[in-house]
Amino acid sequence: MIKIGVIFGGRSGEHEISLMSAASVINALDKTRFQPFFFGITKEGKWKYFEGNTSEIESGQWEKKGKMFNPGQLKEMVDFALPILHGPYGEDGTIQGLFEMIDIPYAGCGVLASSVAMDKAIAKDIFAKADLPICKHALTYTESFMSADKTVDEKLLAEEAEKIEQRVPYPMFVKPANMGSSVGITKAKDREDLYKALIEAAKYDRRIVIEEGIDCRELETGVIGNHAPQAAAVGEILPSAEFYDYKAKYFDGGQTKICVPADIPEDIKEQIRDIAVKAYMAIDCAGFARVDFFLEKKTNRIYINEINTIPGFTKFSMFSKLWEEAGIPYPQLIERIVDFGYERYHAKNNR
Repeated sequence: MIKIGVIFGGRSGEHEISLMSAASVINALDKTRFQPFFFGITKEGKWKYFEGNTSEIESGQWEKKGKMFNPGQLKEMVDFALPILHGPYGEDGTIQGLFEMIDIPYAGCGVLASSVAMDKAIAKDIFAKADLPICKHALTYTESFMSADKTVDEKLLAEEAEKIEQRVPYPMFVKPANMGSSVGITKAKDREDLYKALIEAAKYDRRIVIEEGIDCRELETGVIGNHAPQAAAVGEILPSAEFYDYKAKYFDGGQTKICVPADIPEDIKEQIRDIAVKAYMAIDCAGFARVDFFLEKKTNRIYINEINTIPGFTKFSMFSKLWEEAGIPYPQLIERIVDFGYERYHAKNNR
C-alpha cells in the first residue's frame, strides 16, 4: 500500500479552495491502494499534521487540532506527496522545490513548469515563442506607480496608464501575474477603472498583467501525461457574473454553469486540444494541468489564456468533469496522476 501525503491549505489567497479540493481528493482515494496522511499549511506558512476527518479539513478545524510538523521529515512518513495547493507558495514551484530537495516523488508539474505557468506574463512569452495564439497584453510593476511605503503616486499612475493604453485597447482585464482562481482580477472599461484595477491587483503581486478584453466564450480542457500527454474533452464556463471572477467560481450558489462537453464544432474542439498539448509541452508540464482558452464570438478565433498546474480538484470541478466525459472517472484520474508522478520520478533518477 502506498503511503500518500495529501498537502493542503497554504499561504495564498486560494487557501479555502485548497481545503475543498483536498477533502474531495481524499474521499475519492482508493483506500485499498493508498493510505492517506494529511498535512495542512496555515495561512502563516506553518505545517501541521492532522489525523481527523475530511469534513474538518473543509471546515478549517484541522488547524486547531493538527500538530506542528517539520516538512523536512515528510519522506520519513510517506512514500509520495500529493500537493493540492492553489496559487503562490504551492502551485508556483516553491513546494515542488521542497519535494525535489528531500527526494520524494510527487504529483504534477516540476519546479520549472509550475513557476512559469504561475506567472501569466512569462507563460505568455513562451506561448508566443511556440507560435501559440495569445491576446494583446502588457506587463507593469507596482513600483511603477507606488512608492516604497505602498502609497499611490497619482502622477506615475497616470503615466503608467497611458503606456498601457498604447498597447492594450479597452475593455481590458487587469490581474496579478501570480495568482489563480481569478483573485484580484478587475475589468477596466476606461481610465478611471484602470486606476482602480491596478491598485487592486497591486495588493496581490508586484507584477501585473493587463490583457485585452475579448468578447468571447470561455473554454477549458484538461491534459494528463508526461512525455506523451493527452487532452480531455472541452468544456465551457457560463459565468453568472460579467466574467468568471472568484465569486462566480466558488460562491454564487450554483448560478455559474459548466457545460461539458462544450457546444462548439468538433474542429474547434480538436484545435483547442492540439494547442493545449503544445502549450503543456512548451513549458515542460508533467502529470496534469488544466488549460484555459478564449473563443472570440465574432470570428471563432482561439486564444490560449493560461495553464493551471494544480486546478480545482473537487469531483464537481471542471478538470475532473472533462476527464469523466473523456472516459476516466474521478478516482481513476487521481490514480493516473499518482502513477505519472512515479513515472517522472523514476525517469529522472535512473538516467
